[in-house]
Amino acid sequence: MINQHSENLLNSQQENAPGENYIFNWFDWFCLWYPPGWLILFNRHWQHYHTDQDGWNWLEYGLFLIPGGFYLALLSRWLRLGFRSPRKEVGEFEPKYQQAFRQEILAPIVKYYFRGELQQVENLPSTGPLIVAMNHAGMCFPWDFLTLAYLLSEAKGWVVQPIANPVLFEHPWVIWWLPPQWSQVLGGVRAELDDFEGALAQGKILLYAPEGIRGPLKGWRRRYQLEKFDVSFIQLSDRYHIPILPVVCIGSEFLHPWAINFTKLQRLVKLPFLPLSPLMFALLLFPSMGVWAIKTRLRYFISPLQPAGLDNHSKKGRAAAYQQAQQLREKLQLQINQFLSKF
Repeated sequence: MINQHSENLLNSQQENAPGENYIFNWFDWFCLWYPPGWLILFNRHWQHYHTDQDGWNWLEYGLFLIPGGFYLALLSRWLRLGFRSPRKEVGEFEPKYQQAFRQEILAPIVKYYFRGELQQVENLPSTGPLIVAMNHAGMCFPWDFLTLAYLLSEAKGWVVQPIANPVLFEHPWVIWWLPPQWSQVLGGVRAELDDFEGALAQGKILLYAPEGIRGPLKGWRRRYQLEKFDVSFIQLSDRYHIPILPVVCIGSEFLHPWAINFTKLQRLVKLPFLPLSPLMFALLLFPSMGVWAIKTRLRYFISPLQPAGLDNHSKKGRAAAYQQAQQLREKLQLQINQFLSKF
């Protein structure tokens, strides 16, 4: 039943996808249900639509799947590339590739693994531009963001672009793990003021975490406790007259449970966070699991649209924006507490 539904899903966007559609075979289904194989899915899909001479090959994919094999695959690729890193190509957003990736890779993951669902969809506006502001957690690959972007695209046909930490664009681990400029091509916008403001000026629909990196950094002990909100999204909403759509995610804390941030090692390897949990022993044996997360249920509750503006207090600048940001945080925290009491 899953295979039949997925075949229909994979064929549904044939006219819009670039080139011939990527069709799952038995190896892809195996990778989907075997955690070290998720990185293979991402790279194989990229190589179907893009020429990537520096990418992983079949021998290296096979090594991903055995304990410690990723290190041999890394050595093999490094030798094959002539003792250098993969080339950092200039990448631009490709809406058609985002659509193909969404339908052919994200769809089965979201539907059958994270079981993503939207609630209170009557609060969705008919169109953008928008800032979709959501609590962000999980201490892992940003699956709460990717799942919401997929669900909004399916529900409204929106092209959603997430604001992403610069690490996802340029960290050496990401450069070796994922295809060149993968985040940019899929629509990621760097979490830097100039890039954020430029995307808003173009009237895009942006997915934003007001907590910033403080959200996933808080760890398991403070799960579902919202950290201080940044004020930049309030100020930019006011400047460009773009409304904010608040969203509460329930389930994201379980993407990587029981984790705490290992601060000293995190700073040493220059990552935004480095979770320490029982799952890290598996990650040491299978580093390709870095894009994987625990199976959970991600539910998104859409709040009423918040119009742009600072309630006629724009002249107060940052102070008024800070107050409005924290009022929104308190409102979402109350909603989170209410939702948790029901489940």
